[in-house]
Amino acid sequence: MISQSGAATTSRLPLDIRRFPWIKPLVADYAFDYAKVADFFAGNPRDPLAWRDAIARTRAHRRQSEAVAAIIRAQQERRGAPAEARAAAERLRDPQTVAVVTGQQAGLFGGPLFTLLKAITAIELAASLRSEHGVPAVAIFWIEGEDHDWDEVRSCGVLDAELARHTIEIGNPPGARVEPVARVHLDDSARAALAELAAVLPPTEFTPSTLQTLGDAYAAGTGMAEAFGRWMEAVLGSRGLVVFNAADPAAKPLAAAVFTRELEQAGATARLAADTGAAMGTRGYTAQVMPQADAVALFHLNGGRQPIRLQDETFVIGDRTEARPAMLERAREAPQEFSPNVLLRPIVQDTLFPTVCYVAGPNELAYLAQLKGVYRAFEIPMPLIYQRGTATLLDSNGARFLLRHDVQLEQLQAQDEALLNRLLESQLPPGVDAAMQELSAHLQDRMDALTAAIARIDSTLDAAARSTLGRMQDDLKKLQNKIIQAAKRKDDTLRRQLHHVRAQAFPDGDPQERSVGFVYFLNKYGPMLVDRLLEDLPTDMGVHWVITP
Repeated sequence: MISQSGAATTSRLPLDIRRFPWIKPLVADYAFDYAKVADFFAGNPRDPLAWRDAIARTRAHRRQSEAVAAIIRAQQERRGAPAEARAAAERLRDPQTVAVVTGQQAGLFGGPLFTLLKAITAIELAASLRSEHGVPAVAIFWIEGEDHDWDEVRSCGVLDAELARHTIEIGNPPGARVEPVARVHLDDSARAALAELAAVLPPTEFTPSTLQTLGDAYAAGTGMAEAFGRWMEAVLGSRGLVVFNAADPAAKPLAAAVFTRELEQAGATARLAADTGAAMGTRGYTAQVMPQADAVALFHLNGGRQPIRLQDETFVIGDRTEARPAMLERAREAPQEFSPNVLLRPIVQDTLFPTVCYVAGPNELAYLAQLKGVYRAFEIPMPLIYQRGTATLLDSNGARFLLRHDVQLEQLQAQDEALLNRLLESQLPPGVDAAMQELSAHLQDRMDALTAAIARIDSTLDAAARSTLGRMQDDLKKLQNKIIQAAKRKDDTLRRQLHHVRAQAFPDGDPQERSVGFVYFLNKYGPMLVDRLLEDLPTDMGVHWVITP
């Protein structure tokens, strides 16, 4: 399942993720030294036999395929999904079909670039399953719409014509910050956000159609998760991506058995995850989730999203209590009132879908590493975990700058002038740099000789000589800096080029794929961007790609 096309070309450059300071040890070891982490996961995705075993496991587990397919069909009809997405969803009725699943919160206008990269990785892996293993496979995008953290989804970052980053935001419709995101319906602030986006985006031939499609999806009165789903289907539905709104009340009865089991064994999920997290810590990894011992891995949706705790055989929800039998009955009869937390969400996901592989981001990889025992407790086969594709998209000028000046991508993150100074130093005439180095060395040598000579006259003069040498060396350094500043004034072109590539790769110092919405790139490159990424973003784990679309 690993692409072997991971070579540099004129349009892409592979970089080892271990070069980046933000890559955690668990992520690096998962990609390059799987044996260190093998007992936390269900199989090594680099091993073809692991895929074969995962396919067999998920096919052997019985699911309500017809019911799931019917729910997705109803969602797709509401959103007007493309024919290719509907055909892919219909294949889920076949018990032999397997799925590659990924997901994300319902971020404004689709969220950051990494959301698109996740979905494209899932599409590529599903295609590989069909071609390499001869099995029917579909790619599924799980919209996580039951989080109530409105501030995490209400904004989208884009770059203007000068490559300055702007944050486009919608307001706070009724229920925002209280109700789950999926229950929040857009108001007129969505129209204002679209107008602001239109004003900020650099106009291209693709701008009118991009804004039209966004406007159709993010119309006032539409639920936030529904709007996100419509936009994702507009971008990737024709590639067969199946979008699933996990907050759909119609799907909750299919997860009722998971909810009741979590309540019956209240605290067990938290303990299993915490124990595994502690084991990870002994190996130098950081656990993503450290749940409290009395925590239940469920929320109750009743005028908000409230955590559930167990105290003395009684469930505590917010400021009220409920007896265990009554809560169990509520979960059986009204499962739409419940929502899984981060520890239980994968269990619900793989109860519904024949998941052979989940495409995860770095933080997801860390918490999924804590769940092998939880999967076992619920008797659900744990899927393989695959790291999502990771990339920085640069225009041709930016890519040429990196190659011409031998600049490492991660060096662009710092927002100071250290890199510019190094580049300017390398641009100085050879004679200047050589003369400065020669003068510094000669000064040191002559001062050493002088110090030795005067020590025979008066040993106390040694400190004065050293102090004088220090001042002279400081003056030389100041002179060198003045030369560099003069070069800066002379070579404004280099400064502009550095700003140009840095603003693309690390807007305000943040990695592009986490800080710039993919709508910006669709506006810049048009629908062909998806085709180029499907072609130029190999699924090799552990590789970050610099791509020129």
